[in-house]
Amino acid sequence: MQMQPDLIAEARRQAQICNACRYCEGYCSVFPALHRERAFAEADLTHLANLCHNCRGCYYACQYTAPHEFDLNLPRALADVRQDSWKAHAWPRAFADLFDRSGVAMAALLTLSFALLFAVAQGVRPESGEGFYAYMSHGLMVAIFAPAFVLPLLTLVVSLHGYWRSTGAVRLGLSDLGSALRSAGRMRNLEGGHGDGCNFEDEDRFSHARRYAHQAVLYGFLLCFASTSSATVMHYAFGLEAPYGLFSLPKLLGVPGGVLLTIGSAALAWLKIKADPELGAQGAWGGEMAFVLLLGAVGATGLALYVATGTGAVAWLLALHLGLVLTFFLLTPYSKMAHGFYRLAALTIEAGRQRAGTD
Repeated sequence: MQMQPDLIAEARRQAQICNACRYCEGYCSVFPALHRERAFAEADLTHLANLCHNCRGCYYACQYTAPHEFDLNLPRALADVRQDSWKAHAWPRAFADLFDRSGVAMAALLTLSFALLFAVAQGVRPESGEGFYAYMSHGLMVAIFAPAFVLPLLTLVVSLHGYWRSTGAVRLGLSDLGSALRSAGRMRNLEGGHGDGCNFEDEDRFSHARRYAHQAVLYGFLLCFASTSSATVMHYAFGLEAPYGLFSLPKLLGVPGGVLLTIGSAALAWLKIKADPELGAQGAWGGEMAFVLLLGAVGATGLALYVATGTGAVAWLLALHLGLVLTFFLLTPYSKMAHGFYRLAALTIEAGRQRAGTD
């Protein structure tokens, strides 16, 4: 699907000025990639936009921002293109636009609706079972969550494939993917040009707060995913059914994962409230905040469920937690969760282009 031409035109105008200035050459991965080009096709601008981590350091260092006649605001221009690139490949596009505008309300409505359905489903709970399975059968959970996980993932794969083709990616190798994974894991592009962090919070105040919050969310999410995966293997491969003890692999992975996810999401939400909205994607604040709040709520309710084991609170906490998880899965192709995959793709493409340029 075609991206919005006005957003592309504005990003091209600003990229051409930045290419002539080159003051921000060492700030992040965007500028070496930008300075490699002489003209900027839509694919080039899409690639630059998904490389950008919106740390905003370049904006506060720029001498051509308003009231200068050039009126540069590269973080916003790239954020607009980046957001549009995800939506251009999402299906259906109208749903992605709605989530951008009213993400918090949409996520809240879906969560409450699903939680109510899960609460009603507990009325047909199994006659026997332990832990969560005393409230809802394992078969019912699998029947709901298997397609809710797989179908949005397939949608995201199709979307990502369209993005990958649109950028004209070079032939890539495992070393390029490894380089991208190291950069993403370290959050290298949030370190700032001199390693002092970025200016996301308040103009001249350099800080690593956003980088650390992103790392907490990333590693918390990966630990929670590993916890669920290990429980699945234990259940089907070894016949070891939940509930699991504190020193079991699912709990050793899931508890610290939930803590990191909750703390990191709360920090990102706080930073987003403090940040200047004029330097981000226009009209996407609701969807971005909804995604962060969903992640944090999933982590927090998961921890609360563990703490509440054996009490009467488990019934309603389980319904709420499952409602949040189902909402998160279904909104994945339209939420900022997609940006993790797109950004990893952009970092991989950039590693390949850098390697090709030195061969």
